[in-house]
Amino acid sequence: MAKATGKVGDRLNEFALITSEVVVKFLVATLVCLAVGACFPSAQAAARDPAAVQSILVFGDSLSDGFGLSRAEAYPALLARKARAAGYKVEVVNAGVSGGTTAGGLQRLPQYLTRQIDVLVLELGINDAFRGVPLIQIRANLQSIIDRTRQRNPKVHIVIAGMQLPLPGSGSYLEGFGNIYRELAEKNRAALIPYLLQGVGGDPTLNLPDLIHPNAAGQRILAENVWRALEPFLRKTADTATARR
Repeated sequence: MAKATGKVGDRLNEFALITSEVVVKFLVATLVCLAVGACFPSAQAAARDPAAVQSILVFGDSLSDGFGLSRAEAYPALLARKARAAGYKVEVVNAGVSGGTTAGGLQRLPQYLTRQIDVLVLELGINDAFRGVPLIQIRANLQSIIDRTRQRNPKVHIVIAGMQLPLPGSGSYLEGFGNIYRELAEKNRAALIPYLLQGVGGDPTLNLPDLIHPNAAGQRILAENVWRALEPFLRKTADTATARR
């Protein structure tokens, strides 16, 4: 490019030189920045952001779905409100389906694995037991749900909601079914809710007329039962994020 002449030309040439130097310095700084990865936060760094929202997937049946109630009255929604009131930033996805089984859960799980899952609350199995599904199959299906979730989310925390058959008497199937949840929790280093319906099951004042599904008051107790297992995970993640700041 030809140089301008005269006083105005000298000023223009001086401005062009300064501009060129600034552009060169900017380009060099940008190249160095990109080389060390300091220009923009990586996806991993963003995931550690203490301001990031923790995603909780409640994967269950009618107990999670809030059968006979509005979704706002079901325990997953109550958990979300409770967590936010405690200062945690969470997003709770209610993936409860009335009548849901472990086999059905395996079929519908992929649609939820397209997004980040920080905590999986697994509440399935009782409908299998009502149908007399072999215990080995119930256990295998639940384990597959855990494995597939962890495959896509290696750092996911697992909360297993234990259930018991509301039937009188004893027997190998009844006892074996109740043990499935404890065994899965031990194997997968998961938090265990020994009995999701603790304090609710069998109480007419806390259930719908079918005496199986909790009413709104019963759902509030379910939320407390789950919260005791869930909150330590939320606190640990939040504390870890704060320490890394």
